[in-house]
Amino acid sequence: MADKSAIEWTEATWNPTTGCDRVSTGCDNCYALTLSKRLKAMGNPKYQNDGDPRTSGPGFGVTVHPDALAIPYSWKRPRVVFVNSMSDLFHARVPIDFIKQVFDVMGDTPHHTYQVLTKRAHRLARIADKLDWPRNVWMGVSVESSEQYDRIRDLAKVPAAVRFLSCEPLLGPLPQIPLEGIDWVIAGGESGFNARPANPEWFRDLRDTCVDQRTPFFFKQWGGIRAKAGGRELDGRTWDEMPELVG
Repeated sequence: MADKSAIEWTEATWNPTTGCDRVSTGCDNCYALTLSKRLKAMGNPKYQNDGDPRTSGPGFGVTVHPDALAIPYSWKRPRVVFVNSMSDLFHARVPIDFIKQVFDVMGDTPHHTYQVLTKRAHRLARIADKLDWPRNVWMGVSVESSEQYDRIRDLAKVPAAVRFLSCEPLLGPLPQIPLEGIDWVIAGGESGFNARPANPEWFRDLRDTCVDQRTPFFFKQWGGIRAKAGGRELDGRTWDEMPELVG
């Protein structure tokens, strides 16, 4: 948990679960996996459960943290909160009863806005009708390339007040991306020593599609070895559009 976050499109992070596994090419240079190894070595108790070495690694085994459920209640000032920056709430090893508890907390704290992001869109769609969806919960899926368009179709089935896409790291063009029912698009390049370069035209085409369809567009970063080195301007300006906050 961090009461403040350096992620440009949020204000705080909350991790009622930790750990994950690789499911697509967007996971190959996962920042959370790298960070979990460091946190395990430092003795952080939340990262002592090792994951499958074929798909995860030290400190990145999926773990639920019931004690973390109380954290949002202690935040009196409204915050925009990224849920599970170090995990995926809809991972198969997160019990549905625990997912319901997380949603109960979000519903109990309507002064916050929660941004939930998953790559497990199929499970999300399958259990969405078993969850209560308060208006302060934004639900998103990761779309790194056109190979993940099925995640968008699954997201469209979810009764969230705000549905969004995280096209980061963007690893290919997104032609004819289906934005009907999508309320927000985040895009950005990959960062870190093994960062894969992105073609600027991928971002321009995505931005133009969002503008044409009046979908708020947020350009997070160009990426590279250092995330901030390339700046955040796209064609001479920053793109910080977001849906309106509830409350």
